[in-house]
Amino acid sequence: MKMTLSFLFLLLLIFMFNSAINMVLAESAPAAVRDITGRKVRSGVGYYILPVVRGRGGGLTLGSNINGSCPFDVVQEQHEISNGFPLTFTPTNPKRGVIRVCTDLNIKFSAATICVQSTVWKLSNFDESTRQWFVTSGGVEGNPGRETIDNWFKIEKFAEEADDDYKLVFCPTVCNYCKVICRDVGVFIDSKGVRRLALSDKPFKIMLKKV
Repeated sequence: MKMTLSFLFLLLLIFMFNSAINMVLAESAPAAVRDITGRKVRSGVGYYILPVVRGRGGGLTLGSNINGSCPFDVVQEQHEISNGFPLTFTPTNPKRGVIRVCTDLNIKFSAATICVQSTVWKLSNFDESTRQWFVTSGGVEGNPGRETIDNWFKIEKFAEEADDDYKLVFCPTVCNYCKVICRDVGVFIDSKGVRRLALSDKPFKIMLKKV
């Protein structure tokens, strides 16, 4: 009987300890990203990235790069009624189901293109003609580290008082010793009127809508 009570007491202590650890981890984890309905954004689920400010284009899609060739760049639809292509988000640990702010993510279009390349987002090389760093496709999914440093983006709150308004940021932390650029992602309008995603001092205010 004493042995049974001792065993039950030990189980109770283990349960209380695990509960306390889980509470600490939950409180220390970054806040979950939420869609326009207030639900948590989840890894592997399709979403549209839409502008909060309407009248300046629609959702995100793929279009020819600044040279009119492959790989395709990430661009904004000209018509605001268009949601663009669905996207999925994958954190560095794909087993984590909830997408959280300020954490490294792969962003991937759920679409096919004529370019024989992946639709994972990556930062392009610096374009001398426009003096811009464009967001393009052809990135590698997973394998966080130095070799994939250009493939990781973050979703951050646009402002603390804006519950569902976010911005995209390029500031990868998957390589501790790598020197990286840390900039917001904004919209650059080229000479033909194409709205291209590029690093900017003026962030693109977005919201997320589940497909």
